[in-house]
Amino acid sequence: MFGQFLSGVSVLILPVLVAGFAPQSIAPQPPQTPAATVAGVSAGQQSDRSVTLPAQAPAASGARERTLLCESFTAERLWVWQNRLNLRDWNISVVMARAADLKPRTLGNIHWDLPKKTATIHVLDPADYHMTFPDMLKDMEFTVVHELIHLGMAPVLADLQRTDANRREEEHAVNHMADALLGLEHGK
Repeated sequence: MFGQFLSGVSVLILPVLVAGFAPQSIAPQPPQTPAATVAGVSAGQQSDRSVTLPAQAPAASGARERTLLCESFTAERLWVWQNRLNLRDWNISVVMARAADLKPRTLGNIHWDLPKKTATIHVLDPADYHMTFPDMLKDMEFTVVHELIHLGMAPVLADLQRTDANRREEEHAVNHMADALLGLEHGK
């Protein structure tokens, strides 16, 4: 199912999709996509159906295709990192969110229900990114990992008194953990 490392960037090949694509909940098995070109895949996990990542995002007329690609990509990376971070018992979904639906100067968020073990990660929609397509995908993966770290710490932090100061400290720590994990993933 996983593809090969290519230029330090991950991408998925989208299946032919019909109108009405909806984000999926992530089950304990990878999303059903024909192939993936994924950074950091173990040796021997290559697919003969990998694709070269475009240097540019699809044209404006392909904005919906770009969003679908990003939804597939983030769902696949969610599955990978959910397993690596031992959050398999959670039902987690990832959805694209417009900048106006997120707090200012943020690229995503997560909302969870601890007793039900359900969560939704919101990732900035590709229409609101102002960077190259490969950099955008890297940033989306960072957002997924960042939010999963918050989720992993939720049971410990749930009973603490929250202040602006300790929220900033938490964000700082979570950013460093996500950077470290992704650095290991991408060999940096």
